[in-house]
Amino acid sequence: MSRIGEGISLKQDISTIAIIGGTGKVGRAIVKQALSEGYSVRMLARNPERVSVTHERLDVVQGDAQDAHIYAKLLEGSHAVINSFGQPGRDKDPIYSKVTNHIIAAMNELGIRRFIGITGGSLDVPGDQKSFVNRVGAKLFRLFFRRLIEDKTKELHILQHSEVDWTLLRIPFVVEGKAVGTLQVNEQNMPGTKMDSVDIAKFIMQQINDAHFIRKSPFISN
Repeated sequence: MSRIGEGISLKQDISTIAIIGGTGKVGRAIVKQALSEGYSVRMLARNPERVSVTHERLDVVQGDAQDAHIYAKLLEGSHAVINSFGQPGRDKDPIYSKVTNHIIAAMNELGIRRFIGITGGSLDVPGDQKSFVNRVGAKLFRLFFRRLIEDKTKELHILQHSEVDWTLLRIPFVVEGKAVGTLQVNEQNMPGTKMDSVDIAKFIMQQINDAHFIRKSPFISN
C-alpha cells in the first residue's frame, strides 16, 4: 500500500493545466480543485454552455475531443494535461484510445511532459495481484464490455510507448458529495468499491508535481 506524499518532486514550473472532460462528474471536481489551488485552467468543452464554473483563470476552448486539430489550441501555454474524458453514451464505438493518442501527439509537438489520466478498475496491468472479488468483477466487465476494455487497454499501450511522464489512475465507482478525506492507494489491487469525486480531484492535483507514480497505474479509493 502506498502513502500519499512519499513521491519525489518533478521540480517543474507548472502553473497552467489543460483539462479534457471537465464537464463530467470527476472533471468538474478537478476544474474546481485546480482553480482553488491557484492554477490557470484551459478546458475543452463540446458545449461551453454546460460549463457551470466561471473564473478569471478559466479559459474554455470549444471543440470535439475527437478532433485532433483542437489540441494544439487547447494545450497552448499549458504545462500539464489531465484527461478525465468520459465517452458520451450515444457513441457506440469506444474512443478513449483515440482521444489519448491525439493528446500525446499534441504534447509531443508542444514539449509538454506531464499527463494524468483516469480509467476504470477493471483494466488489467502487468504486475496486478487483484483479490478474487476484483478478478471476478474484471472478468465480468470484460465479458459484457469487451470493446470498451480492449480500447482502454489500447490507451494504456499508447501511454506505455510514449515518452511523456504519464500516470493512469484506476478508480472505482464514483460518487458525488462532500469529500471523505480518507484515501487508499494500492499499485496492485483495488482497495475499495467507491470514491468521492472531490477526493479524486485532490489526489490528481497532488500528482501534478509528484514523480512517485510516473509511468504507473495505481488504484485509488476511499
